[in-house]
Amino acid sequence: MPDLVLDLLATPKSVPEIRHHLRAHDYDVRLCASELMTNVIDHLGEGTPVSVRVHGTADGHTRVEVTDPDPRALPTLLHATLTDECGRGLTLVGALALRWGVEQGAGGKTVWCELAAEGAP
Repeated sequence: MPDLVLDLLATPKSVPEIRHHLRAHDYDVRLCASELMTNVIDHLGEGTPVSVRVHGTADGHTRVEVTDPDPRALPTLLHATLTDECGRGLTLVGALALRWGVEQGAGGKTVWCELAAEGAP
């Protein structure tokens, strides 16, 4: 798969836009990218500028990265109850991805996850 880089504003309309641009990738890649974008919308607010990057890694995995301008607002893995309406996004990413994390910089942060090669069991 070729690399994909999208610079856009985090809005509810941007989530299906990302999935559309990632239609050549498998469902897990699209879902993780959607969840990471939704976290920006929910925790930093609509209109936050983001960069979404999807690329292959040297070891054959697919890496999804969402970069935003706030280095302080770190994602937190929550333990949602059965009746909670939110709080499952990173749990879902963690279940689908081989690993995930955050890289902080002076001008923002990148939340990323790596998934198994597409089509791998």
